[in-house]
Amino acid sequence: MVGDSWTHKMARICILPLVNTPVTPNHLTTVRLITGIAACAAFAVGTREWDIWGGCLWLFSAFLDRADGELARVSGKITPGGHKFDMFCDVTVTSLFFLGAGIGLRDDVLFGVELGQWPIWLGALGATGVFAAEIFAEFIDRAQADTGEKAYEGIWGFDFDDILYLFAPVVWLDLHLYFVLGASIGAPAFALLTWWKWRKMGIKA
Repeated sequence: MVGDSWTHKMARICILPLVNTPVTPNHLTTVRLITGIAACAAFAVGTREWDIWGGCLWLFSAFLDRADGELARVSGKITPGGHKFDMFCDVTVTSLFFLGAGIGLRDDVLFGVELGQWPIWLGALGATGVFAAEIFAEFIDRAQADTGEKAYEGIWGFDFDDILYLFAPVVWLDLHLYFVLGASIGAPAFALLTWWKWRKMGIKA
């Protein structure tokens, strides 16, 4: 199913000059992986300057996640291997965001109390929850590929995973401590919900 969100439409326009070139979707996916990991590493430094750079890299990486799929569709270069590679990169980068943000918040202070290593553990918990949720969502999406339905539908012209674009502003506004804290609870709960939905449908991995 061709994506019809605003970000898909923007990416579709941007990749048109690449259609008849040696650049493949996997090339874009590889750059998406590298820039995504670099963004998470920048967040892990824990300084304002690196948070700004990390946010810029994160937005670029998130956009490439749209661009690689659009290039594959427009150029007719869709392959099972490419989809698996894209899925691996998505799960890896999104999970690492919470771990990187947690590391960057080490020894942060909340209400006058030093948090010590707690943000790292909270980030790891959030990362684990995101990892599991994305895997189960992929099982559901794959089983419903013929209908084009997704595990979680978007709204108002945005896909569900367009929420990734908000991660950078969250860091820039210095709200990532609350984001990591929320994810440490919400991500595992969301993973359980997605697992339950998957099991209820009787879908095999």
